Amino acid sequence: MLNAVNLEGRPFHFIGIGGIGMSAIAHILTKRHLPVSGSDARETNITKKLQALGAQVFWKQSAENLDYFQKTETSGSLLPQVICSTAIQPSNPEYQAAVNLGCPIFHRSDVLAALINESKKSVSVGGTHGKTTTSSLIGYVLLEAGLDPTIVVGGEVAAWQGNARVGQSPYLVAEADESDGSLVKFHSHIGVITNIELDHPDHYATLDEVVQIFQAFLENSQHLVLCIDCETTHDLIASNPSKEAFTTYSLNPSLNADYTADAIVYGATQTIADIYEKGQRLGQLRFGLLGCHNLSNALAAIAVGRLLGLPFEVITAALLTFEGARRRFELRGEANGICLIDDYAHHPSEIRATLSSAKLRTSSQDAVQSDYQRVVAVFQPHRYSRTLTFLTEFSQAFSDADCVIVTDVYSAGEAKPADMKGGDVAAAIAEHHATVSYQATLADVTAHLTSTLNPGDLVVFLGAGDLNRIIPDVLSHLQSETTPDRAEVALR
Repeated sequence: MLNAVNLEGRPFHFIGIGGIGMSAIAHILTKRHLPVSGSDARETNITKKLQALGAQVFWKQSAENLDYFQKTETSGSLLPQVICSTAIQPSNPEYQAAVNLGCPIFHRSDVLAALINESKKSVSVGGTHGKTTTSSLIGYVLLEAGLDPTIVVGGEVAAWQGNARVGQSPYLVAEADESDGSLVKFHSHIGVITNIELDHPDHYATLDEVVQIFQAFLENSQHLVLCIDCETTHDLIASNPSKEAFTTYSLNPSLNADYTADAIVYGATQTIADIYEKGQRLGQLRFGLLGCHNLSNALAAIAVGRLLGLPFEVITAALLTFEGARRRFELRGEANGICLIDDYAHHPSEIRATLSSAKLRTSSQDAVQSDYQRVVAVFQPHRYSRTLTFLTEFSQAFSDADCVIVTDVYSAGEAKPADMKGGDVAAAIAEHHATVSYQATLADVTAHLTSTLNPGDLVVFLGAGDLNRIIPDVLSHLQSETTPDRAEVALR
């Protein structure tokens, strides 16, 4: 195995190229005219885009896939650098073939680290929650300011038509994942930490272990931008008094952060706030994303933009037009007075934040009467380890929903514990919520929704698994029942 990723022409082969993180790296490398191939189980819009850029994609994971670059003139007989995510196990036949051939094998984060480390103006965004939205906001601000950044994020964004963008400047914005400990590999010009919680009990036994990973990220960054509304993140400053390059942000003016907000209006269609920099009012922010968690994400983007020398007016003009990332309170369609929202929230804190935003849409705000009266939360728990570790927290996370529908856990490859029954999560939530329904399968969820939804319902699909694949069927059913005088918004 080589000690360093080669970005100078040696080919790359991705096992699982269609994953949201893997595909972003593959996109960057392909746009840099490096030979790229990969395998995945099925064709998606993401893999189609990679093929259009010139990547070779195979539709099964097989040892034979690694022969591809040995047969091409562009790479001669060089063995490819094989890239894996944490999901790829040593028993994978393609992985075993790479080992037997002597291919250099790297984790996805090794390639991202190489890209970050070669950039003179890199911004890496870490944190348990809000990474995708915050990194997308920062990337969008830099793009709108004319800085032509390279962007690598964990969600698809309309502004760059995907989860990655290649720029020609020294600026790079990357989402930095802590789930498997790879955060320690990144050496960034600016590191952002949104918050720190235990979220991956399959990898970390305690919160202290998570903090150690962020401590290494802190030490490897030239400048830190930290949200001090999170007590754990705030404590990082106290434990690093010699670290001079801290910039802080907070929604609580009493914490005396470098960037804060006041005169906040959390509306049904926008968020409005006065923004302060070291006690001086910069001006007003108007922002299309809802809820206090998104205002906090916007403060991070403002702090980074100001550190990079951007005028406040340029930053806020960009934030005003940002439309959000896919699966982050994403509007999927509306018919018969019923709105369908897709959100990646899979941790109790994320669920509370998302449903708080949804609740804003069911009340009169901004002098506009809301079209929605009821929040319907549809939840697919993600991983048995997370579900069992945070079962008490999940049970109390749905207070802003008027009714809750729970389906079985999406295992993400984990074995089901013998003592866990299908309806355990629903039963736990029902101890704190009056209206909870357990629907074992996705087909059951679809049937339940299509028979019980009413005009005025705002339906929020919550989870990191495959729950969102039923949204088109639900929407199609609603559209088939739409009367001619009702407005319809087609599936995006």
